[in-house]
Amino acid sequence: MEMCEAGASLVCPEVKAVPPARPNQFERVFQPCLAELLGTTFFVFVGCVSVIENEGATGRLQPALVHGLAVAAMVACMAEISGSHFNPPFTLAIYLCGGLDMNMVFPYLACQLLGGVLGAAMAKAMTSKESFAKAHGAAFDVLQSNDALGGALFGEVAMTCLVTLVVLLGAVNAKTRSPMVPFLVGCTVAVLILAGGGVSGTCLNPARAFGPALMSNYWTYHWVYWVGPIAGGLLAALLVRLLLGDRKTRLLLK
Repeated sequence: MEMCEAGASLVCPEVKAVPPARPNQFERVFQPCLAELLGTTFFVFVGCVSVIENEGATGRLQPALVHGLAVAAMVACMAEISGSHFNPPFTLAIYLCGGLDMNMVFPYLACQLLGGVLGAAMAKAMTSKESFAKAHGAAFDVLQSNDALGGALFGEVAMTCLVTLVVLLGAVNAKTRSPMVPFLVGCTVAVLILAGGGVSGTCLNPARAFGPALMSNYWTYHWVYWVGPIAGGLLAALLVRLLLGDRKTRLLLK
């Protein structure tokens, strides 16, 4: 038996696993930023076109499906490169929950805002002047008076909090991480647009709001689409850090 084992070991020597090479600077810094830029660009592009060319008979269904499916596709394709944030509140929340290094936060935010502008510019180049002007370039124009301001602001906070929780629990938190997170995030975005589109427009993303506002020069109540989503993202990060996260993420009850 010993001879057989010795012979087997000579014939089939044990192969040592080669440790993976450490990512270079391009893979660690430039590639993720490029993914955030391209992902946000195409998400805002198709999202804006879906609003500008929206058929009246489809109501909110067309923008909801387009935004949701675009998010799902881009997250699935680029998650292993940059984490597929495409949204400043997501980046801030993921950083606060330990899913992103500090040195990547500001480059990500800059790429997302630039992507929002590029995507809106592509939508403007693709659509007719009449359709673009009628939809204000897909800028959020639901708010027209102070009477609806409180409900819209609350809606942006609450809805962004929900979708950010899905991102944090589905992609960052080790205990609840799921390979279905692209589908989950996309479905959440579509459902929230169907539910709250008539109240605030369901922005949930300052990059999605900034680009179209800049291209159409439409800034009415624009601040709502920064304050609401950022507050909602921070609230979601707080909930995960304090209560919902695993032992490595949660601050309380460790």
